[in-house]
Amino acid sequence: MTVSTERPTPRADCTAGADGGIVFDLHLGPGPERYEDGEAPELLLRLRDAKNKGGGTTVRLPLTPLGEGRLRAVLPSTVEPAEGRWDVHVRAPGTDDDGAVAVEPGIRDVRLLMDRTPDTGRITVRIPYPTADGRLAVRCWIRSPHAEAGPVTFDGDAMTVEGALYGTALGDDARVEARLAGAPDRTCRVPVTVKEGAFSFTLPLDRLGAGPVTGQQLWTLWLVPGTADGEPSERSRTDGNRTDGNRTDGKPAGGVRISRILDDVWDRKNSFVYPGRSAGEGVRATPCYSGDNDLCVRIEPDPAQAR
Repeated sequence: MTVSTERPTPRADCTAGADGGIVFDLHLGPGPERYEDGEAPELLLRLRDAKNKGGGTTVRLPLTPLGEGRLRAVLPSTVEPAEGRWDVHVRAPGTDDDGAVAVEPGIRDVRLLMDRTPDTGRITVRIPYPTADGRLAVRCWIRSPHAEAGPVTFDGDAMTVEGALYGTALGDDARVEARLAGAPDRTCRVPVTVKEGAFSFTLPLDRLGAGPVTGQQLWTLWLVPGTADGEPSERSRTDGNRTDGNRTDGKPAGGVRISRILDDVWDRKNSFVYPGRSAGEGVRATPCYSGDNDLCVRIEPDPAQAR
């Protein structure tokens, strides 16, 4: 296979399916196609920052010629790359993996990813996207169960979040826990309202700012589904009647991370920006998404209030 000198870097159009499959159509430019010893080119998906993640860090997809310098590869929905960011490369026949060339993004058709309502508890999401340096990558999530965040609204110093839960049911003692990253003894617990498969909760932001806030804090949000009928609830075993949400054992309970991944946005950190609000004297709270599309609350000192 020869890549034309006019376009040294191959380019791929992508069509994403609602089931998680992706079709890659590569443009290699004009020029002869040569396959040595019957070997076909491959599309390689490489897991970024995979040095310490063990095996399974490369997915190999055969490329089928379509003519006129075009080839096609298909990532089936049945193949489940690990969660993370996968960079796309093409390896020509006769070269090793180190000689694979990064692929540029072409047209991305991601219309089928919008407003998804999965009919299964195992959620598989793959979003092709352009990286900051102009290369093609695929963002992958695998969640089971999954709590999908919806609208975030505000009333005074409280935020209300609506969402949908997939893959499990909510018990009568379901709750949301806001957990301070790096401080397992700092947990704020609020009840959950359940209606027809959807959930909602209201989190008073001043409860997150009640402790000492000397620098930026990141609180992650978890939906704890609760227990099935007939089982003793964790609330009855511990301190569920308390309203401050601080645990007595110092260890956060299991839960489902509240995220938003069921559309075509691969990184919400800078695209979904909410206004900051007061969380007590000299403290500001700002709901935000992480680079992994997980819903969080950022707590930090507010110099404007301090004056």
